[in-house]
Amino acid sequence: MGENPAKNHCAQLNQGEENEMDIFGYKTQGCRRALCIAGYILSCGALRLLFYWKPEWHVWINCIRCSLEEADIVLLRTTDDFRTYSRKTVTWISMSAFIKSRSDYSATEEDSIFSKAIMKPSLLVKTIQLQKIRYVWNVYAKQFQKVGVLEDHYTCSAIHDKFGSGLTCNEQNVRRVICGPNTIDVPVIPIWKLLIKEVLNPFYVFQLFSVCLWFAEDYMEYAIAIIFMSLLSIVLTIYDLRKQSIKLHRLVESHNNIMVTVCRNKEGFQELESHHLVPGDMLILKEGKTLLPCDAILISGQCTVNESMLTGESIPVTKVHLPQTDNFKPWRVYCAEDYRKHVLFCGTEVIQTKEDDTGVVKAVVLRTGFNTTKGDLVRSILYPKPMNFKLYRDALRFLMCLIAFAAIGMIYTVCVFALNGEETGEVVKKALDVITIAVPPALPAALTTGIIYTQQRLKKKGIFCNSPQRINMCGQLNLVCFDKTGTLTEDGLDLWGLLPCERNCFQDIHSFPSDNSLPWGPVFKALAVCHSLIVWEGKIQGDPLDVKMFEATNWVIDDSSGHQHEGQGSTHATVVRPGLKATTAPVEGITILHQFPFSSALQRMSVIAQEIGGDPQAFIKGAPETIAMLCRAETVPSNFESKLLLYTAQGFRVIGLACKSLQAGKLPAALTREEVESDLTFLGLLIMENRLKRETKPVLEELSAACIRSVMVTGDNIQTAITVAKNAGMIAPTHRVILVEANKVPGSFSASITWKFLEENKIEDYRSLENDNQTEPGIRLALGSGQYHFAMSGKSYQIVAHHFRHLLPKLLLNGTVFARMSPSQKSSLVEEFQKLE
Repeated sequence: MGENPAKNHCAQLNQGEENEMDIFGYKTQGCRRALCIAGYILSCGALRLLFYWKPEWHVWINCIRCSLEEADIVLLRTTDDFRTYSRKTVTWISMSAFIKSRSDYSATEEDSIFSKAIMKPSLLVKTIQLQKIRYVWNVYAKQFQKVGVLEDHYTCSAIHDKFGSGLTCNEQNVRRVICGPNTIDVPVIPIWKLLIKEVLNPFYVFQLFSVCLWFAEDYMEYAIAIIFMSLLSIVLTIYDLRKQSIKLHRLVESHNNIMVTVCRNKEGFQELESHHLVPGDMLILKEGKTLLPCDAILISGQCTVNESMLTGESIPVTKVHLPQTDNFKPWRVYCAEDYRKHVLFCGTEVIQTKEDDTGVVKAVVLRTGFNTTKGDLVRSILYPKPMNFKLYRDALRFLMCLIAFAAIGMIYTVCVFALNGEETGEVVKKALDVITIAVPPALPAALTTGIIYTQQRLKKKGIFCNSPQRINMCGQLNLVCFDKTGTLTEDGLDLWGLLPCERNCFQDIHSFPSDNSLPWGPVFKALAVCHSLIVWEGKIQGDPLDVKMFEATNWVIDDSSGHQHEGQGSTHATVVRPGLKATTAPVEGITILHQFPFSSALQRMSVIAQEIGGDPQAFIKGAPETIAMLCRAETVPSNFESKLLLYTAQGFRVIGLACKSLQAGKLPAALTREEVESDLTFLGLLIMENRLKRETKPVLEELSAACIRSVMVTGDNIQTAITVAKNAGMIAPTHRVILVEANKVPGSFSASITWKFLEENKIEDYRSLENDNQTEPGIRLALGSGQYHFAMSGKSYQIVAHHFRHLLPKLLLNGTVFARMSPSQKSSLVEEFQKLE
């Protein structure tokens, strides 16, 4: 092609992602391949075995460098500390059966990878398969891109407009051939494959060499004993791997082929098998339970989903449709951390659907096969991420030392025996014998037997390990991060009290349980409707906090469908009505028209509800500090902060409540979250008691006795978290707690950081951490004695991580409580802890 072969030879695959790799292009050369085959024969297969261990050497010797566009072989290298190589062969897919010419393909597909992957005039698609994921060559971008995923560049409105009517039959066929089937297929690995892979392990090859040497020297008994141990080790390992393979196969096979309904552009609804689904397909969700065979974006209606397969939490999760917002931001960027509330995940079960004014619950297929969340989970089992633990590094250094000693011993042996006039054959045998003494051949068999025995002991206690090699790392653990609610504390919450607010003042607290029922009013209505509860299998299901809150009203949920609302037509809505034990209410019931689910980033949820025959209202609940900021200042009591501190310092979980009257006649679905959650009226505080689990303190004491540090990472209020940490024993009674608060300086790119003792509220700036002469005596004493714990919020953590990176390790070394943490901040914190030596 007239280009320099080195040009475009290298690129990055999955740039910025966890599985980022460098990719290099190579072209097979016939004469080099012939020489390699001759080398295999002359070396009796030793050269081929070496290439099996070192695939990069195989590529470098067999092939010549070229651009990725011309390559028929690609070499991949991980960008982590291990820099592991793998070799993949390029394959070609012909599209001529579906497209007669490049111009025949739909114009609507011009901006998609499916159009950009088809080469002219051959109508071929160049692909590679890596860890169950298919990548195709983008002819225009000159790079390999992942398929089986809807591209990220689509905006919310583009997803509605482009895919809202479904794909045409031709578009679907083209996408299916390029993406492959929508299955998570994990075949049971044949025993012979497991045997070959295990036997070709360098340790076992070394054992074979040692055994042959010992037979040559008539060490019969020892050689036979090693053979027996090795065979036992291989059999146990293969049995264990085979059993895991069968279990994984059975786990995923049932979800690979279920019947689904899709919408075809200009052809209407069609029933087809789920393995035919492709990204962009329009999935129709019918009433009743449905197992999801792919990841999909909900674009109309509302769903309640059981995500216990992914999260382990049996609490139903509400999903709402993607807004049809007309902007230029990609939908993931627009939705930020809350994108999950619009996504239905593969392997989860839709247990309830609610239609909107369109009359159909529709979802656009987002990811298929191993690209789905469930597929990613299965891939993490099949291809566990290598961990660069200090134990592994030390073990490798130890092995290198043994090899070095063996080399010195071998040289010494050769010299001694040669000077003594021994025969050459005898000198070689004695020299090689030194290596087998220095590096014990029985080591892999002993390690394997130990791991299998340990695995059986763990299994008896109900602990399963999908990567047995990691068991050795358990002894190296020095820190455990705990969530609070449901982990350290009981799953359920008990209502303790309600502190209502009227005319800018807190009223007398209403305690639970109480002989006096809650009086009718805005607070009562908030408790009755501001939740995401459903009736499932005859029981009220949902978040334990919501369940307790709703049960306090003595109302019931009427979850029947087809309620008529003025100006909205017939839609499936939830109605709450007074129960048999409820006090007399002036309304027949309240209809929940629309819901904005709880967002960990926003720290709140809201609903639009309407009394039967009345006007619509919005009710909001969430973190008290957040709710107060959204309320009109004249409705928030002046002693709000002191009252909040009073209850959180006692370990109570406190929820803020607020409401707002809405304009009648406007469709609830047309209102944005920003419109609904602004200019609110503050209603009061709901106070809930969250008791420690009975086993929490003994477990934390056991960890402490083993010199394993405990850290709490929670989304709850920082004062509540500190109190629970003290009650659980994470913070000793004699130790001090230092609150770390970081804030961005308004109008600039800089930030400030302060800290104060929890009890004294004495503030010092961060420079005092580094200059002991300026430090207040109490703080200096605490820092010097090591009897202190840092506590910070998610907001402060993020600012420290961005603006004060040099302080972060110091804060993490003694950080015990991290509160108001979002899921992404929790992940970031764990990664930062792993970096600490």
